[in-house]
Amino acid sequence: MDISTLKKTPLYEEHLALKARMVPFTGYAMPVQYTGLVDEHHTVRKAVGLFDVSHMGELIIEGPQALAEVDRLVTNEMKNLLDGQSRYTVCCNEQGTALDDLIIYRVSSTQVLVVCNASNREKIVGHFVRSIGDRATVRDVSDETALIAVQGPRAMELLQLAGVDPRVLELPAFHFTDAPIFNIPCTFSRTGYTGEDGVEIFCPPADAARIWRGLLQLGEGIGAKAAGLGARNTLRLECKMALYGNDIDESTNPLEAGLAWTVKLDKGDFVGRDALLAVKAKGLARKLVGFEVTDRAIARDHWDVLDANGEKVGYVTSASPAPTLGRNIGLAYVPEALSAPGATLTVRDPERGRTAAAVVVKTPFYKRAK
Repeated sequence: MDISTLKKTPLYEEHLALKARMVPFTGYAMPVQYTGLVDEHHTVRKAVGLFDVSHMGELIIEGPQALAEVDRLVTNEMKNLLDGQSRYTVCCNEQGTALDDLIIYRVSSTQVLVVCNASNREKIVGHFVRSIGDRATVRDVSDETALIAVQGPRAMELLQLAGVDPRVLELPAFHFTDAPIFNIPCTFSRTGYTGEDGVEIFCPPADAARIWRGLLQLGEGIGAKAAGLGARNTLRLECKMALYGNDIDESTNPLEAGLAWTVKLDKGDFVGRDALLAVKAKGLARKLVGFEVTDRAIARDHWDVLDANGEKVGYVTSASPAPTLGRNIGLAYVPEALSAPGATLTVRDPERGRTAAAVVVKTPFYKRAK
């Protein structure tokens, strides 16, 4: 595909200046790597990496019923959110399967920010508009918003070097606040998709390049580097963070995907609740599990999972070498009977027929020390 025909984030020219390898991703030209996937992965685990995530979708829901309407459209409870607090959740259809996974931000009693995956932007905007009707206003502000993720154990040190307000440095996880950086008004959220400490910075598109360059320059002495989609994927996989389109989609429900902690069946009615109650009552037929390859092979996304008789009983959703761990890992949907840690599996490339031995292990594969 010709990259020049794709949409571009406000940081596109910055990626070219850093000689990033650009690839098509959800309709955008995005950097998959700069210095190399493994190097960027270790940079985030050991120092601090900067990600361009400006392709993500952002919606603002406004009105006296905004929070209640959002609460009705997601599985987690939102009515008890405080101003400046955010929460991860799943947005389901009436069948109880995942339209998307979201982070919901309570800006005020009458304003809510919803961040969705880039690939689902049009779907989620349409779903919210149709479902909410005239009970609140829904605005797609994705094109008015740039987003930079600053992730790693030295992330807050980098922000301190940039002279941000101390309130930003003291933010608890899943809290956010407005503050300037380089005299540019921004919103800082203590969230991320790497399993490391850090923030995501919502900023004006016209100022994104200045913030990006400023942070990379200030961070040279502490090992800061730009990081691409490749490292973002391996980092999130090590922490068993769901990737929409792989681990969850409209054929999966959050209970079988290991996201039951985001489903508050006792909070009151929400879209998909009845279907999820039925799933819970019946019991799960399959579960998303973590596995480790026990021979020298490397499993890949979309491989088959075989039982002891060589019959296909599931499929791999995400798989990759894990740079932090030095092992080859993956996630797969398997029958409940094969979901306990220690269960042995065979994974198979459906195209070439090659196989690899694997064992179910506890997840997350990696969890940072507090």
